[in-house]
Amino acid sequence: MIVVMLNKRDFEYDIYSLVRAFYPGVDVSVKVLEETAQPEESSGAADFFILIDYGEDRIRICFEDGQQKVLIERDSAVDGYADRKKTKNCLKSLLYEMLSEYTGQKLPWGNLTGIRPTKIPMALLEAGWKNTEIADYMRKTYFTSSEKTALAIMIANREKHILENIHYADGYSLYIGIPFCPSICLYCSFSSSPISVWKDRVDTYLDALCREIAFGAEAYRGRILDTLYIGGGTPTTLEPAQLERLLTEIERHFDLSHLQEFTVEAGRPDSISRDKLRVLQEHGVSRISINPQTMNQKTLEIIGRRHTVGETEAAFYLARELGFDNINMDLIVGLPGEELPEVEYTMKEVTKLMPDSITVHSLAVKRAARLNMFKDQYKEMTFTNNQEIMDLTSVYAGNAGMSPYYLYRQKNMAGNFENVGYAKTGKAGIYNILIMEEKQSILALGAGASTKVVRASDRIDRIENVKDINNYIERIDEMIERKRQGFVKYGK
Repeated sequence: MIVVMLNKRDFEYDIYSLVRAFYPGVDVSVKVLEETAQPEESSGAADFFILIDYGEDRIRICFEDGQQKVLIERDSAVDGYADRKKTKNCLKSLLYEMLSEYTGQKLPWGNLTGIRPTKIPMALLEAGWKNTEIADYMRKTYFTSSEKTALAIMIANREKHILENIHYADGYSLYIGIPFCPSICLYCSFSSSPISVWKDRVDTYLDALCREIAFGAEAYRGRILDTLYIGGGTPTTLEPAQLERLLTEIERHFDLSHLQEFTVEAGRPDSISRDKLRVLQEHGVSRISINPQTMNQKTLEIIGRRHTVGETEAAFYLARELGFDNINMDLIVGLPGEELPEVEYTMKEVTKLMPDSITVHSLAVKRAARLNMFKDQYKEMTFTNNQEIMDLTSVYAGNAGMSPYYLYRQKNMAGNFENVGYAKTGKAGIYNILIMEEKQSILALGAGASTKVVRASDRIDRIENVKDINNYIERIDEMIERKRQGFVKYGK
């Protein structure tokens, strides 16, 4: 166990995330001295201590072993604490250099602990910086590797081009959540439930959702709707008539005449049928996802994906037959038991299908996932991700005519890597970029949905819906009132 002791509360999350990046799988506890009654007892079981002292004009960091022997000690001058960004960068630079020296490791993303690395080069591009200036700044400030620096800058440039016609000030995007799946995957922590349990209450959920749709449309009347994303969960767990009802209700209330993208996450191949795809097509859905995660049948069975590789292929060809010309496929690297050969097999099989975009996710196991909650049952499994695997996925995507267009990271990611979206020209997922770059307000409806209000001051406020489906249905009036009050307080 590693214990971090601070002399006052500040930047705890950044410190915790950076230490965990160097010590994945190790318990890390962050404590504040003035709030810890008996620090000796609370730290007795630790093997390693990191002591951080915020002084008047210096930050001091000391590493100690379990016997309080000093292992390494450094400090760095700070010009007061008024500029929090500068203070945070100073702290993280010092801590990163010490952890790197002590462990002998360098992290691909350096000391970046946030999930949106492209926001840094995007902001600098908009400020008029050159690519070479941005690269130098990122390497010196955040210790990012040359490869990751180049990737972030390349994607930021492409994002900037893709988003040039988005209405930031007078526009918005719409997210609608369908919290049902055919089954729950081993690594999943999303707000979703097995459709078999909820089959008799789906229409009741839609009743509540349609009420929120009517309110949201009225609240945003007069603004331009740029993108619409129906996700979950798996929206195609709805029956054709239920999909028809939902899409008709959306069309009845929202002005879709300016839509640049309309995505439905079909997701699970075992939820797709000809009738459902026809409903999507008839309502103008322009982009769908069919997500295999892996093309190795053994892995699908381990992670709880109750479909076959053959069903993935059949669903893809069916969508093509019906005329869908923008199909994304999600993959995950770092799945249990998968090494380079298994990932390469997946990339070969997926690129044979010739999808329009591929999103490569690095496995991130969150607290709510079964894989984490029951980790003792899975301790014999190996979870591998490395630069060689990430490079391999990039090469296959490139050979399939795709370029990277968006990137984000998550906590507890295998190998401390990233998720990258690759797309052919004109097939990038615009909503994916908007949700990551946080440049436009997103109206989010449904159980577990989080509305983001982006203000001109770059402040982002959130209005959350409850995650539990029963609570959402029973408290729909409260969810609507939350939004009403939130829009008065924050704007739209």
